[in-house]
Amino acid sequence: MLETFERLESEVRGYCRGWPTVFSTARGAEIFDRGGRRYIDLFAGAGALNYGHSHPLLKKALLDYLGSDAIVHSLDMATEAKERFLLALEARVLRPRGLDYKVQFPGPTGTNSVEAALKLARKVTGRYTVASFTNAFHGMTLGSLAVTGNSGKRAGAGLPLGHSPTLPFAGYMEGGTDSLDYFESLLQDTSSGVDTPAAVIVESVQAEGGVNVASNRWLQRLRELTERWGVLLIVDDIQVGCGRTGRFFSFEEAGIEPDIVCLSKSLSGYGLPLSLVLIKPEHDAWNPGEHNGTFRGHNPAFVTATAALEHFWCDDAFSAQVRERSRELNTWIEAAAKRCDARPKGRGMIQGLELPYDVAAGVARRAFAAGVLIETSGARDEVLKVLPPLTIERELLAEGLDIVGSCLEEELRTRGAQRSVAESSASL
Repeated sequence: MLETFERLESEVRGYCRGWPTVFSTARGAEIFDRGGRRYIDLFAGAGALNYGHSHPLLKKALLDYLGSDAIVHSLDMATEAKERFLLALEARVLRPRGLDYKVQFPGPTGTNSVEAALKLARKVTGRYTVASFTNAFHGMTLGSLAVTGNSGKRAGAGLPLGHSPTLPFAGYMEGGTDSLDYFESLLQDTSSGVDTPAAVIVESVQAEGGVNVASNRWLQRLRELTERWGVLLIVDDIQVGCGRTGRFFSFEEAGIEPDIVCLSKSLSGYGLPLSLVLIKPEHDAWNPGEHNGTFRGHNPAFVTATAALEHFWCDDAFSAQVRERSRELNTWIEAAAKRCDARPKGRGMIQGLELPYDVAAGVARRAFAAGVLIETSGARDEVLKVLPPLTIERELLAEGLDIVGSCLEEELRTRGAQRSVAESSASL
């Protein structure tokens, strides 16, 4: 079935090893392989498909645009599609939230956005270090890897990654110690060995790092510290922005305004590559062409992004639906956590269960066999991460979660039986 891919594609491929089939079509929160088998999607393209697969409204906008021979590729030239997107972003996202940002299109992917943000922060401040957090994930290019915590990902760089002191994320330190007390001590002590950084980059919810959540108070204090010390605050909202936590930006609930915001993944609404950097006007220090790239002007993505903004973010109805679906997901997560003595994690429509070593991976394998796509996250893949499209129907979400719940019970039952056999053999 996978002979072509095994023969011709690099060994670097990952997701396909856990989901060994050839996918063919997809609609909403359902994806089908070429044999016609259906899978319930609780993965959503790692957060790139917040509005589901092949949303008819976005698809129509894209097909109409392509059918008109309109501009597809434009670097950073002005096009009608880009103009409509910028106006929609201003009207539907920035202005209603009282946010004043300039928009930079750095390239097609999330790591392009992070790289541009790091580079700009250093240029603006004249300082070169950027502080990041334990368990952070910001991308796979060198600058992004330098502010990523995972040692396996960092090792792939093949060279030392520096100029990026690592701070404890919210809740990382034992005994209830506030990790920001530690950060403040480093800033205050001229003998700490840590220079005042150009910026701090943070995810409000660490998606790949284990679905770790920063509280509103923690984010507020981080914003206060960075402002007081003249350090730029970069929020990486690539995976948990665009409505994933219920509001468009994940940091809205905390009432903070970052200096720089990175967006990508579900920004286009249709799975097309698109990223941007939101920059407070006083920090827009770029010279023309100082940071560029060939695929900054992906007009089909501007078209679907505009359609998504106009349809989903014209009022509060979509956010209200996401919050309702989040409560339903949370109810299941809390109940499952009690049944199997797991730790519930996450917020909004990114939630998970922290399970004993290798259990989460076992559940994910069983779920695939039962017709559900679900992934793991965390340093040891210890968190079973539920990340469905935000548009998933209530009944389909319940069906998918029921299947996952059965797989979890079966995995734990099997492991319990294996442990009993091992213990009995050891006593003989």
